[in-house]
Amino acid sequence: MKALVKYAKGNGNMEIRDVPEPKPGPGQVKIEVKAAGICGSDLHIYHDDIAIPLNPPVVTGHEFCGVVVEVGKGVTAWKSGDRVTSETAFSFCGKCHYCITGYYNLCNERRTLGYWYNGAFAKYTVVPQERVHVLSDSIDFISGALLEPLACVTHAVLELTTITVGDVVLVVGPGAIGLATLQVAKAQGATVVVSGTSIDKERLEMAKKLDADYTINVQEEDLQKFIWELTKGKGVDVVLECSGVARAADDALKVIKKQGQFTQIGLFGKPITIDFERICFKELKVTGSLGSRWTSWEKAIQLVEQGKVRTKPLVSHEMPITEWEKAFRMFENKEGLKLVLIPVEN
Repeated sequence: MKALVKYAKGNGNMEIRDVPEPKPGPGQVKIEVKAAGICGSDLHIYHDDIAIPLNPPVVTGHEFCGVVVEVGKGVTAWKSGDRVTSETAFSFCGKCHYCITGYYNLCNERRTLGYWYNGAFAKYTVVPQERVHVLSDSIDFISGALLEPLACVTHAVLELTTITVGDVVLVVGPGAIGLATLQVAKAQGATVVVSGTSIDKERLEMAKKLDADYTINVQEEDLQKFIWELTKGKGVDVVLECSGVARAADDALKVIKKQGQFTQIGLFGKPITIDFERICFKELKVTGSLGSRWTSWEKAIQLVEQGKVRTKPLVSHEMPITEWEKAFRMFENKEGLKLVLIPVEN
């Protein structure tokens, strides 16, 4: 089968290759991939500047959904024909403090689908049965391919951040993650401001369509002045930083209130410089967010089923996997919004 393979470490070193069709081992489920989204971390894999362990040669891709076509020995919870999606945490130790308490996303031994184990930029992939979730008939395959990034968002916004009705929340960066974050924050009853730059014009328009209360182009308007007027000089209650841009994160620290919450969701891909003393002077509660866990997946699926989060409007392009180079270039150039790759027949 044709698959997008990171065949060696280093910048680039990725191509479509013919690889053997996988077989499920004991306790594993084989899934026919119907759609797979391109994540920002896939670009980091391409450029080899990501801290998550990578084990080339490996089939890339980890945001996906599909249909079960075969199960391995001992699998009873799943059967051929089931519509499913899957977590990315393929393996972890199961013994450390983080695994025992359900935070296996933080396990030092965690190894990830599409990084260490063959992933979803292919016709078929194999995953452990414990990581599989039901994709209800109400969720189409394109929407379902975005459940993985949404699960990361629900982990950050619902499990690591406290948002209450009436809070003013600044979402920095109107990419697919930012637009999902907007919707989850709105579901909590927040007043949401989404910020971006001139290149984000269409994305900021999409934010309005997804019920953002305010949008701001920080290259055309003064963010600090806007926030001061909106909050009567107090500052925003919560910052959800989704851009992974140092300047944007630093600017967000200027407009957050004292004792506010700052959650970093976007990845910078390199060390950055920010005014860290603002965290002290404002007594900010700051957290990072890494991946997702079982509970965040269940919450993400529930939000989509209830219509509180819409993922399909975030998809601007559906392309065959053979056009991955064009899709990656578009992603890096911020052309379109979310790009989804569709597997091809051999």
